[in-house]
Amino acid sequence: MIQKPFSLSVKILLEKMSSNAEIGLSPSEVKQRLTQYGENTVPDSMQKGKLEILKDQFLDPIIFILFFAATLALIFGDWAEGVAVCIVILITVLIGYFMELSAFRSLESLRKIGRVECSVLRRGVITRIKASQLVPGDLLLLEAGDVVAADARLIETESLAIREAQLTGESVAVEKNQQILHPETPITEQKNMVFKGTVVTRGRGKGLVVATGSETELGKIQLLGEQTERQKTPLQKELGKLGRWLIWLMLAFVLPIIVSGYLSGKELLLMIETGIALAVAAIPEGLPVVTTIALARGMIRLSKRKVIIKQMEAVEALGSTTIIATDKTGTLTEDNMTVHSIAFEGELHQGLHLQEAELFGIKADQKSMELLILNSILCNDVVLDPKRWRGDTIDLGLLRFAKKLGKNPSYIRSQFPRVMELPFDNELKLMATVNQTAEDEFTVFAKGAFENIAQHCSKILEKGQHRTFDNFEEWNGLIDELSSKGLRTLAMAYKKQTNLPAKNEILSELVFIGAIGFIDPARKDVKDLIATYNKAGIKVVMITGDHPKTAEKIAEDMGLWPDTAERRSSLTGTDLDRLDFTSKKAKEVLLNTTVFSRATPKQKLDLVNFYQRQKNIIGMFGDGINDVPALVKADIGIAMGLRGTEAAREAADVILKDDRFGAVELAIRQGRIIYEHIRQFVVYLLSCNLAEIISVGIAASFNLPSPLLPLQILFLNLVTDVFPALALGFGEGEQDVMARPPRKYKEPIMTAKLWASTVIYGISITAAILGITMFSHFELELPPEKINNMAFYTLIVAQLLNIFNMPKRHLSFFKNEVTKNPWVWGAIVLSLGITFCAYAIPVSARALSLVSIGWEELKWTILFGFSTLLLAQLMKRIGLTT
Repeated sequence: MIQKPFSLSVKILLEKMSSNAEIGLSPSEVKQRLTQYGENTVPDSMQKGKLEILKDQFLDPIIFILFFAATLALIFGDWAEGVAVCIVILITVLIGYFMELSAFRSLESLRKIGRVECSVLRRGVITRIKASQLVPGDLLLLEAGDVVAADARLIETESLAIREAQLTGESVAVEKNQQILHPETPITEQKNMVFKGTVVTRGRGKGLVVATGSETELGKIQLLGEQTERQKTPLQKELGKLGRWLIWLMLAFVLPIIVSGYLSGKELLLMIETGIALAVAAIPEGLPVVTTIALARGMIRLSKRKVIIKQMEAVEALGSTTIIATDKTGTLTEDNMTVHSIAFEGELHQGLHLQEAELFGIKADQKSMELLILNSILCNDVVLDPKRWRGDTIDLGLLRFAKKLGKNPSYIRSQFPRVMELPFDNELKLMATVNQTAEDEFTVFAKGAFENIAQHCSKILEKGQHRTFDNFEEWNGLIDELSSKGLRTLAMAYKKQTNLPAKNEILSELVFIGAIGFIDPARKDVKDLIATYNKAGIKVVMITGDHPKTAEKIAEDMGLWPDTAERRSSLTGTDLDRLDFTSKKAKEVLLNTTVFSRATPKQKLDLVNFYQRQKNIIGMFGDGINDVPALVKADIGIAMGLRGTEAAREAADVILKDDRFGAVELAIRQGRIIYEHIRQFVVYLLSCNLAEIISVGIAASFNLPSPLLPLQILFLNLVTDVFPALALGFGEGEQDVMARPPRKYKEPIMTAKLWASTVIYGISITAAILGITMFSHFELELPPEKINNMAFYTLIVAQLLNIFNMPKRHLSFFKNEVTKNPWVWGAIVLSLGITFCAYAIPVSARALSLVSIGWEELKWTILFGFSTLLLAQLMKRIGLTT
């Protein structure tokens, strides 16, 4: 591939690439180059296959522990326990696999977007081919509406303008030419080049293909994304830590029991078997199932709102976000140039929000206004296709503006046909048309850059009259004022005459009408959403490739900047190059900046890295090729589904199918709720399992009748524990979840307070189990099998009631998320029903060693069971638990 083709002449490039500007390549040359360079595609190496999705489901520390537990159970002949745990693993893996596979299937339709065809000149004949078949040296033909299929050096242009927002972040189309450029010219200024993935908005052109596939700018950026290490989600990291904690917790409980039993005179092999049984009992088998179902439910709820979650853990990661770094064009803005201001007759009218008939507070039937509208419609090259208007973004904005005023562009064009034109010229920076506006009248309409239009104007229209245009400086200042606010300006002029003018007279003696200012406006819901994010403790930062003034204007309109000007901070890509990101001063500057403009893909990636080093969890919004590396590196990458490029969608973890920025607020809320539910699952399941292991261990150490047998523990862990825990995940969450700050960086799932709560709840249940065991042994003098059954039933009651310990201390015991959750009550009824069936059915009763007990004995189990809730609530109310 040719290096820096923008700095070489067309003649030299054609020689180097053995091509011909008039006839292009021959079929044999194309075939040879396809073999040499490969197809013009960027590999989807970030796209997962089915086997990889399946493999990822096993890379979970809790799954590893369950495998270990199942293996131990099978080694020691406890087939029921081992097989049951394997079934739990299978269920967890299959749920995760099918949910993520569903998300990737949802992407298939989106992946088809951007697979284009293109026109080339080969052997002197214009041919339509698949973009993948382009080769270096091909002559690529471009016209309005085309997606550029490869990087090409322009050799012919006719009013050519390319929209490069997907590559550079620049929202306004770039005027192209063939002039040779300096070798150090940055990509944003390479006006003699067109790049793969960008869109032709106006004009025509011919380009010599100089790079295809991975060698294009698109390919290089995607390669940078592939080289960037993809971050694990916060939940994946925290579950890994929890898994390690559980291993140490098992050892801490099991080893002392083995040692103390052996020292008290029991056989070592017996104590090892007992210790292993307790270790298996300590594992919360239901945790991966409950967590997976909670995340899957979150995926389903969000998919109904057109939010695709590619990886289940990403649901929760959104709730952990502390900084949202977002692109501007098409993400925070509408991606449509819209009329914002109108200046004529010496006055400036502003009011983007006003859409009434008297838009901007001015009447559409004023002569100046009427001419501005006619100019907008007639001096305009937009193709008025009934299905979709096609053309330059500014021209489209003019027609939409006219339509809002009740005008019909198609009808007006038919009434005043174009008879001559001066196409847009890059040097003149203007275009003009001659339209027949009456039987013996022709009107010239011209539009372009103010200074270029003004130099052809001798008069100005004011109050319906023509007068000498002698206030040029005043108008120049007004245009500068609009530009300083980030607006793109367009000046308009006209003249009427009875004869059709000669082409060289079209621009002479024009009458200046006024100017229009455009902006790509912020989305309507963005301002309120940013306020919501701020309330939730989430900082929003704009990182765009667009012009600084444009970025600052949008930041001001959407409330992204602080109220006071002295607190506002904006940096450009050039500023970033000068900063040492490791210095204390640079850190302070970067952390206080909310607007970054003219940022390159590498600089976006560097900023994401910087925020992560400052202990932040980053959510990155993007839709362009230039966002890919940052999307990959961020803790959670979010791409637009409609406007977004295929590269951005493949790199992201979350895709907004309808491009609604507001959908993320729902996702963050859902993520926070899920994380709180996961914490509740863990506390609930661990406290129940802790009670089981301590009860069995103490009973074994003191030669008491065993309160629980292995199959009874399995029954508890997979039935009476799991259903209430699942029910927690179906709660709606607490109302103030978006009014709280995000959790602290690297804060574990189980904080010190949550561990304390787990231990206290577990000890409360243990006290009841040991209490009923000793009471029935010493006081009631029951046989061992009945003592075991009474402890078993007491534990079921205590564990079901433990669910009501999960709400936070500041909430009412009788009115909270758990008590208002109908699924919780259903889970309790279901668990009791299953227990009754297990007791009533002879086969299951024998398997669980259940014997007949009377009402008198059952009464004591209920009493001891309820005592656990009273004890736990007492501990909660005096501040010992959360």
